[in-house]
Amino acid sequence: MMNTNSTKPTLGRMETTDILKLLPHRYPFLLVERLVDIDGDSSATGIKNVTIDEPYFQGSFPNNPVMPTMLLLEGMAQTAGALCMHHLKVKEPPVIYFMSIDKARLRHPVRPGDTIHYRVEKIRSRGVVWRYRGRAVVDGTLVAQAEFSAAIVGDPKRTSRSL
Repeated sequence: MMNTNSTKPTLGRMETTDILKLLPHRYPFLLVERLVDIDGDSSATGIKNVTIDEPYFQGSFPNNPVMPTMLLLEGMAQTAGALCMHHLKVKEPPVIYFMSIDKARLRHPVRPGDTIHYRVEKIRSRGVVWRYRGRAVVDGTLVAQAEFSAAIVGDPKRTSRSL
């Protein structure tokens, strides 16, 4: 869809209820709450508001709550997964498995009160395998980055909604 005031395309967005239709993850393991700046299957930004009542803070660094860094990679992957499933117009959330994580760098701790922006960009897709580059940013500071690939279990075309 084109914005009538300019030649720049209007970018899409999704709320939590939309994401729940696309991913099999549920609380407490759903690590992305909203997607903004959706550009086809090419890129999007996922948003996660980190709160003190997250279950992992109970056992991670008592008296110094820090989000486990591997969950930042999972949040990037969930953002990419929701983007892919949105593009494929799936009827119900399929199973998606991590295949690889490369070039991962964990740079700064994430704490309660932070808002994470997961920026993902597609590197390529072939069949049921998708590869993305992701960056997690808090207040303009890069906190994590990685390249990762995942595979959709089963035939995503059989679970697709008609166009």
